[in-house]
Amino acid sequence: MAYLKALLQNDLLVFAVLTVLAWVLSQVFKLILNRYVHRIAASTETDLDDEIIRRTSHPLQAIVFLVIFYYALQVLHVEPGYEKWVRRVFFIVLAIIAATVVSRIAVLGVNHWLHVEKRFEKSPMLVGKIISVVIYTVAILMVLNYFDINITPLITALGIGGLAVGLALQGTLSNFFAGLHIITDRPFTVGDYIQVKEWDIAGYVEDIGWRTTRIRTLPNTFVIVPNNKIAESVLINNYMPDQQMSTIVQCGVAYESDLEKVERVTIEVARQIQKSLEGAVSEHQPFVRFHTFADSNINFSVILRVHKFVDRYPVTHAFIKAVKARYDEENIEIAWPIRKVYQAASDGSLKG
Repeated sequence: MAYLKALLQNDLLVFAVLTVLAWVLSQVFKLILNRYVHRIAASTETDLDDEIIRRTSHPLQAIVFLVIFYYALQVLHVEPGYEKWVRRVFFIVLAIIAATVVSRIAVLGVNHWLHVEKRFEKSPMLVGKIISVVIYTVAILMVLNYFDINITPLITALGIGGLAVGLALQGTLSNFFAGLHIITDRPFTVGDYIQVKEWDIAGYVEDIGWRTTRIRTLPNTFVIVPNNKIAESVLINNYMPDQQMSTIVQCGVAYESDLEKVERVTIEVARQIQKSLEGAVSEHQPFVRFHTFADSNINFSVILRVHKFVDRYPVTHAFIKAVKARYDEENIEIAWPIRKVYQAASDGSLKG
């Protein structure tokens, strides 16, 4: 008993035992989260709770370890001056970890709600970044309050410094607020296919960041455009009001052609394409509109309809091949440009 009492009076040994105990309890806590709590979450309809457990298990495990480890330090009887700094360090670390947990839960919750709401289904990462910045700012203010630091002069200094920084970072701040404007006004969202005519840029919006918007082109390259530039540009959103759109194919037939026959044959081919080709809207009724007496042909437009913008390319490709083959069968001529050159003869007459 005396030996056991002597061991219990050994501060370093007790500290080591409590440290090991803190590690063991943190592992047990992690096991309970991953095995039992995660199993309960998996039985629910939503996957939000599963994602929250996955993203917060490590920070929560760290909190359990640090709390027990802090009390383990108390047995060492640290000098009062050092004890004060130990408390401060632990408070800062716990505040950062707690802010991380709250930030991750808040971002996951907001993103889940945005995905449930169809109009915000494809939310940009900027929303999550703003939420994280707000939560970490609150954590910093709590730390300053813990240290009894009067934040009023700090806010004044930040105001003056912020003015200088704002003048130095006009372009960056302009892009940031332009990104917020794009998110709130919603001229396009992540996933939309847009065309910026001013710079001849077209592609899918991959992300709206705090400074730039990333557009993935059809050749699978990225075009990175500053937010303020794209916010001030005239653009075409091919996914609004919905993804279905008309595609117009220009054609022309010789002047000798029977236009009634041309219209009938062309519509038959177009209907076949609409009903059989993937990407074409099967219920759409294509139609023909003659519009120009050109140099060699009577030109007209064939109006087809596709499910989304990129479908227009294979649909147009298939239609042109099919209508050319059908015109050949029906002896419908597509003329090419002809120029007649007249030469003046010696007697003054013109010869072709």
